[in-house]
Amino acid sequence: MHVGSSSRELQAIEAVYKASWLALTRLALLLVGDRTEAEDIVQTVFVTAASRWDSIEEPNAYLRRAVVNRANDVHRRSFKSAAATVAPTELMGEPEVDDAWRFVQALPTIQRAVVVLRFYEDLSLTDIGSMLGRPASTVRSDLRRALTTLRGSMV
Repeated sequence: MHVGSSSRELQAIEAVYKASWLALTRLALLLVGDRTEAEDIVQTVFVTAASRWDSIEEPNAYLRRAVVNRANDVHRRSFKSAAATVAPTELMGEPEVDDAWRFVQALPTIQRAVVVLRFYEDLSLTDIGSMLGRPASTVRSDLRRALTTLRGSMV
């Protein structure tokens, strides 16, 4: 790759970073419940993506999936830890969070990811399945179980 294309590639990465950093950080925050961890996830995802930016066809979809995968890795590493969480409302007032948030945080990792991707990111079950590497029917079951758990918890 010559210098001109490298400069264009850097500008493209920078433009996507500026346009999507906040939304990706919010997504990560909803998935992991910790602002610092969410920012680290997004930063790591961009660093990793930069090394192969020219082969990424849909940067926004790639980055969103990478954030979800990285958040799942964080959950696997710290499943048993009882780290204190930062309220998601501290990140520029969005997303709107109510008392239900603590119940969503208590869901198992996959169920939480499905709920966040379905209701916050407004993705279809098929898109969520593609992102998580699960059939849409499994995602539907995950969502049903999550909603059943949430209904039972909020009573």
